[in-house]
Amino acid sequence: MNPMTQTQPIISLSNATLGDLPETVLRPTYDRAALKPGIVHIGLGNFHRAHQAWYLHRLMQQGLAHDWAIIGAGVRAGDAMMRDRLLAQDCLTTLIELDPKGMSVEVAGAMIDFLPVEPDNAALIACISDPTIRIVSLTVTEGGYFIDPANGGLDLNHPDIQHDIANPQTPCTAFGAIVAGLRARRAAGHLPFTVQSCDNLQGNGAITRLAVVTLAERQDPELARWISEEGAFPNSMVDCIVPATGPQELSLARSLGIEDTAPVTHENYRQWVIEDDFCAGRPEWDRIGATFTNDVHSYEAMKIRMLNAGHQLLANAGELLSLTTIAECMSDPDVSAFFDRVQREEIAPQVAAVPGTDPLDYVSLISGRFANPEIHDTTRRVAFDGLSRHAGFLHPTIKDALAAGQSVNGLALAEALWARMCAGHREDGSVIEPNDPDWTTLQIRALAAKDTPETWLEAYGDFAADAVFREAFSDALTRVWSEGTRATIQAYLA
Repeated sequence: MNPMTQTQPIISLSNATLGDLPETVLRPTYDRAALKPGIVHIGLGNFHRAHQAWYLHRLMQQGLAHDWAIIGAGVRAGDAMMRDRLLAQDCLTTLIELDPKGMSVEVAGAMIDFLPVEPDNAALIACISDPTIRIVSLTVTEGGYFIDPANGGLDLNHPDIQHDIANPQTPCTAFGAIVAGLRARRAAGHLPFTVQSCDNLQGNGAITRLAVVTLAERQDPELARWISEEGAFPNSMVDCIVPATGPQELSLARSLGIEDTAPVTHENYRQWVIEDDFCAGRPEWDRIGATFTNDVHSYEAMKIRMLNAGHQLLANAGELLSLTTIAECMSDPDVSAFFDRVQREEIAPQVAAVPGTDPLDYVSLISGRFANPEIHDTTRRVAFDGLSRHAGFLHPTIKDALAAGQSVNGLALAEALWARMCAGHREDGSVIEPNDPDWTTLQIRALAAKDTPETWLEAYGDFAADAVFREAFSDALTRVWSEGTRATIQAYLA
C-alpha cells in the first residue's frame, strides 16, 4: 500500500468515521456497540495493541469472542495521556504493518473502554471485581514485577509494595489492585479471574503468581490460599517488534489518510505461545495462530535468550557508535558480525530446539527481522532498563555457558559495552540521556569501572565471582575504554 496523495482527505479516527476510511484500510466488520467486556488489560501500550489486542480483533472478525472485549487500565500517572488519546477516538487503533515487500493498514477495535487512572486504583478494582471480567492481563515491562534480585521473590522492601501491604483497599501497584479485586470477588462469592502476564519474563506466569500470592499473604493468608488454589496464572511467550510512536509514525498515519493520535507500527511477524491454564474461560486465540502448549518454557527460553538478548547485543553497541535504529546496527558490518557470532557460538549452544525451529535457524529468522529497514526501532528504546533486561535476557545464558565450560568472551563483551554505555556518553562525545530507572547509580558505577572494571560486577550475583567471566569482562571493558567500541568488537571477531 502506498501513502495517499495530499489531495485526499484525512479522516479523524472514530466509530462514526470507519466507513469513510480509504478502501485499502481494513476495519472492524463486527458491531462494536454490541461487544461486551471480558478482559481488563493493565499497561496498555503499543505492544499490547499490536499483539494481544490484534489476536482478539481478528477473532472478532470471524464472528467469535464478542463477549471478550478489552477494557484498558493503567497504574501510572503517565497512562492517563494514553487514556485521553484512545477515548477521543473510541479506543480504536491504527496498526501499520511495515515490511520491505509492502505496507498494510488495519484499524483494530477489540478495545472498548479505558478506566480512569487513579492513585488508589478505585475504578480498576471495581471493574475487576465484576464477574464478567474473566482475565486480567498485564504488560508492565520486565522491571514492573518488583522482583527481589537477592532471592527472585517479591521485593517486600520496595516502598510501593510496603504501601500496598499497609493499605490493601487503596493500593498503588497493579498487583495490589489485582489482590483487592480478588478479595472483593471472594467476599461476594464469585470465582477468581485468570491473571495473564504478557511481559518478556521467563516463567512470567509463575512470577506473577508469586507476586500476587505473596502480597496477599501479607494482607490475608486465607485470601492468599484461595487465590493459589482457585486462581490461574498461565505462562506465555509473546513476540512482535513494535517501535515506539513518535512524530514519524503520526505523520505516516496521516499520509495514509488517518488522523490517529496513537497509531502503532509493527513488523510482519507475530508469535504467542500460551500455557492453557485459565480458571474462567478464554478466547480461542489458537484460531488466529496462537499456540497452546504445556511446554511454554522452551519457546520462551529461545525467544528471551536469543531475540531479547540479541536486542541488547545490538543496542548497547549501537548507542556507543551513534547508530540510531536496530536496522542500522544490522547494516553495520562489525556490529552485525558481533551479533551473529555471539548468537551462534555462545548463545545457541545453551538453547534447546522447539517444534519446527532449531536455534541456529532462529538466529537466521531474527536476523532478517532485525534488519528490516522499514521498522524504525530505536536503539534507545531497546536499551531502556538495561538493569532488568541484562539480568533477564543475558545473565542466565552466561551462567549456563560457564557451568558447561564454554566460551563467554562475546557475552562478557556485551556486558562491557553496556557498562560503557551507562557512563553516559557516546564515542562521538554526545550525551546519552538517562535511560534506566536507576540511571544515576548505574552511571556512578560505570564511571568507577573505567579504572576498576570489577566495580561494575557488584550487582551480578554469584556468577560475578567466576574467574573466567571476571577476567573476560575486565579485559573487554578495559579495551573498550582504551581502544574504542569498534576496535574491541573487531578484535573479538578476529
